[in-house]
Amino acid sequence: GPAKIMKAYLFQALVDMYGDIPYSDALKGVDALAPKLDNQKTVYENLITLLDEAIAETKANAFPSALVSADILFKGSTDKWIKFANSIKLRILIHQSRLAGRDGYITTEINKIVAQGSGFITGEEVGVGGSSFYVATAGKLNPMYDRWAYDVNGAVRALARFPRPTKFLFDVLIANDDTLRLKRIAYAKGGENPSVPGTSLVPEIIANYVGVPFGASAGIYTAQASSYIGPALFVKGQFNKPFVLMTAAEIQFLLAEAKERYPAVNLTGTSQSYYEEGVKQSFRLLGAAASGATAILSNGKANSDWAASPNKLEAIAIQKWIALTNYSGLEAWTEYRRTNLPVTPQSPVVTDSKRPVRLFYPSTESGSNSNVSAV
Repeated sequence: GPAKIMKAYLFQALVDMYGDIPYSDALKGVDALAPKLDNQKTVYENLITLLDEAIAETKANAFPSALVSADILFKGSTDKWIKFANSIKLRILIHQSRLAGRDGYITTEINKIVAQGSGFITGEEVGVGGSSFYVATAGKLNPMYDRWAYDVNGAVRALARFPRPTKFLFDVLIANDDTLRLKRIAYAKGGENPSVPGTSLVPEIIANYVGVPFGASAGIYTAQASSYIGPALFVKGQFNKPFVLMTAAEIQFLLAEAKERYPAVNLTGTSQSYYEEGVKQSFRLLGAAASGATAILSNGKANSDWAASPNKLEAIAIQKWIALTNYSGLEAWTEYRRTNLPVTPQSPVVTDSKRPVRLFYPSTESGSNSNVSAV
């Protein structure tokens, strides 16, 4: 069961990245060296069926006590595995929400999840490992920390200064009085103070949070003059945080959109209650004060305060985008392509107004599989 759940999780990511992909012919080894490509709609539907099978099998087969410690996600909790499966199903269904003719299918499938009764992951992230899994040995740190922050000896990694938050993100947060999350998403310019891990080198006032404009060359935006990934994700010495696969906030925003788009779904909450819980879960994950969530949810501003947001789906999309920052760039990009939100400025170095709708197939695949080359 769990193996099928993880297969669905990974194939869903592949569909989101590439569109049509090998599925029915995939993973057959020498029996299918040039696998055919399945239509992305067909793959999505097959993944829902796969997850239904996984849920049934997980229910019927509890983890033997001897294998509980081998489960690096849920420590043998079949209940959480099933909630995770339902959460992936919800994501797959909402990804199709703007396709013509899918409303009835999506409503029916969501109601099947509700009727199944296990619910969704709530109040916690789906994450690999943690304090007892990652250890202070080369190659055994949290891989995000190891690649984008520090090595086992606390030396700054060569790539650690490459990912920079954008000016656009900072502008959105500041405009909505959302500075508590900003200070958890990013360090102030110059980055982390190695002598006081988790704090910035310079005073943590808003003027010292400098995002990089889209398309800007290094120029004035050096490591010392701009911000980079913040203490919610990277603190020197904290190499053993869980590697997050799916956040509780994202699931709440999926529920909010499901209820807002499809009033006939049998979800017990309201669009507003799911939306506001999504914001609160984002604050919790980032380690920002809960009072900050309360404040922005009642600040009278569109896309923060539900009552002040004339377009509820836009508010959900914007808040989901913020909540995904640093935790799932792929999901944020997928949502952007689905909703066209947020409305981001074009990079000045790009001359074509069109934006990518998927990744290129790998050259190794297009060079050896004529089914790919023909797409």
